[in-house]
Amino acid sequence: MTEKQTLPKVKEKNIPRKIAYFSMEIAANFSIPTYSGGLGILAGDTIKSFADLKVPAVAVTLLYKKGLFYQKLDNEGSQEELPVEWDPEKCLRLLPQKVTVQIENKPVVIRAWQYDVSGVTEYCVPIIFLDSDLKENSEYHRGLTDHLYGGDERYRLAQEIILGIGGVRMLNELGYPDIKKYHMNEGHSSLLTLELLKNTRDQNEQEIRKEKDQITDYDYDYDAVRNLCVFTTHTPVAAGHDSFPYDLVEDVLGDFVPLNVLKMCAGENRLNMTLLALNLSKYTNGVAKKHGEVSRKMFPGYTIGAITNGVHSHTWTSESFRKLYDQHIPGWEKDNFILRHASRIPKHEIWEAHIEAKKKLIDYVNENNGTKFDPGVFTIGFARRVTGYKRFDFIFSDIYRLLNIARNVGKIQIVFAGKAHFRDGHGRDMIKKMFDHFQQVKPNIKAVFLENYDAELGKLLTSGVDLWLNTPQKPNEASGTSGMKAAHNGVPSLSTLDGWWIEGFIDGVTGWAIESDAGTIQDEALDMYNKLEYIIIPMFYKDREKWINIMQQSISVNASYFNTQRMVQEYILDAYFC
Repeated sequence: MTEKQTLPKVKEKNIPRKIAYFSMEIAANFSIPTYSGGLGILAGDTIKSFADLKVPAVAVTLLYKKGLFYQKLDNEGSQEELPVEWDPEKCLRLLPQKVTVQIENKPVVIRAWQYDVSGVTEYCVPIIFLDSDLKENSEYHRGLTDHLYGGDERYRLAQEIILGIGGVRMLNELGYPDIKKYHMNEGHSSLLTLELLKNTRDQNEQEIRKEKDQITDYDYDYDAVRNLCVFTTHTPVAAGHDSFPYDLVEDVLGDFVPLNVLKMCAGENRLNMTLLALNLSKYTNGVAKKHGEVSRKMFPGYTIGAITNGVHSHTWTSESFRKLYDQHIPGWEKDNFILRHASRIPKHEIWEAHIEAKKKLIDYVNENNGTKFDPGVFTIGFARRVTGYKRFDFIFSDIYRLLNIARNVGKIQIVFAGKAHFRDGHGRDMIKKMFDHFQQVKPNIKAVFLENYDAELGKLLTSGVDLWLNTPQKPNEASGTSGMKAAHNGVPSLSTLDGWWIEGFIDGVTGWAIESDAGTIQDEALDMYNKLEYIIIPMFYKDREKWINIMQQSISVNASYFNTQRMVQEYILDAYFC
């Protein structure tokens, strides 16, 4: 199933880069394991659209030589985390430049690797991967760029110093002096604002010292930094916003800026990375209209807009649908909006393209799980990070009702996938619970949990199932993008009205919503089962033409809008040139 990847050649060497895009994780290439999930996938898709649209950008992230982890599941669903083995030298280009940051009052040397993302016009956007694994550093400091989301608070803060402060220094060292906007994709990189603040003070230090002996917080040019910074928040859950106690900050970061400056910008009790970014950015946005609203309630008094996420159309469209679009909607890769013309594609060709993608998924499931999934059976897909609010087992809320639907309305088979963070005991238990559910529904319903969910597997799933299921507990889904990927392959969604689906849902046109007038979990489950029993499954088996019409509308309405080409254009107009 591995998609062949070739390293892009550098086409432009001296283009001035105006936008610096910082992200803790970036899925630059499916074979480079420097991402965990949605945040990294979005970052990779964004950079690909930068390249497609010739946006003069450069991206910065960390290297993660040991990645997140390779997920292994036993027969009971117990998750084992195995190290990820990959060789940066085979994928990236080592650059000669190095910079130094202070961590725990010790110099830590950082080097850079580069990967160039090539767009549809062969324009390239470089991604700079920062790496502390150098002999000049101590063993502990050498390992700071080993693990994605690993270690304790000290480890995490040190990583964010490398990303934010080290990233700005590396861009200067690499010869990117004309950056006009620093875009922080989530708060992990917001220490870059302190480096920019420090630079504004240092530039004027000689003049300041001529007039007085001591530099104060008023000697930093906060407005200059705000004019340089853009911040995108992705997290509607308070616990998801990084924060650190100030005694730890003083120990790890030192006296980089005075403590009173930190507290003024990042919170009085703890250094809150989101507050730091909010206070020192001219433009801030959530990643869906609802998420912008939730974020404004979380951080009252701040102006927080909304730019709804998208996905990179070419990346997430299966081969069979790419061929279909090339034939009937030529130019769709350069202008994603013309996917709205999907209604002109003959229905039988859409179905044939879907069956081709579905067969690839079914073959993979059967070969890797020893199952006997049937390409003719209605197949539901559910894949994402395994955590409580995602409600992995929601479809099993009433197993008797589900079995009754499968026996009396139409056969069902379900494919699940997802990783639980190694520290999330509830998530790990959830996977084991899913395996118990699978035993309860056998043999009437076939269900599998595919191990080691990654971008390649995500593409196979979102293009190969018949229905994409999403059941987050409202309002915890900031945006979500898996349903957007499904839409690019004509796969409709059945989803809770949260995140992007509030904007993409048209009942019976692009898919269906799981709704609850009473606002209870039981009422939501009842609505899900009712729609499966009385609308969705009967339509799939008995009214194929109507089903394919919904597939067409999923493409023409949702795929044409929920893509990173549209999203990047909004960033350009609303954030970068405001």
